[in-house]
Amino acid sequence: MCTRQREPLLADTALHGLLRRVWHSADRWLVGRYVIMPDHVHLFCAPNLNPPAPLRTWVGYWKATVARESGYGAGLWQKNFWDTQLRRHESYSTKWQYVRQNPVRAGLAVRSDDWPYQGEMNVLSWHD
Repeated sequence: MCTRQREPLLADTALHGLLRRVWHSADRWLVGRYVIMPDHVHLFCAPNLNPPAPLRTWVGYWKATVARESGYGAGLWQKNFWDTQLRRHESYSTKWQYVRQNPVRAGLAVRSDDWPYQGEMNVLSWHD
């Protein structure tokens, strides 16, 4: 999920906490590992309901809630987002290792562990 016009607004302690609180309350999907970059968010998620709630609805809910509660309003997020589904032959840990290197590739941290805007909210099980 990207900010509108890729504004570098998200790498902020208060927004990090707000995102975590809203993801926790928006419990139709579970957030696993995530990295918050200045202008976009990478996250792994899994349905918490069977049948799953639509991903677009869940993302729309938490994006609107974060926009409102942060004070940025409708100008915070781009309208759409890009998603991909991990298949059985793909490794969650391999994809995570790639995603967590984004702050290093962007020159924001020397080591991925140094980047403060990342974490894991729920352990997601993937069967390779």
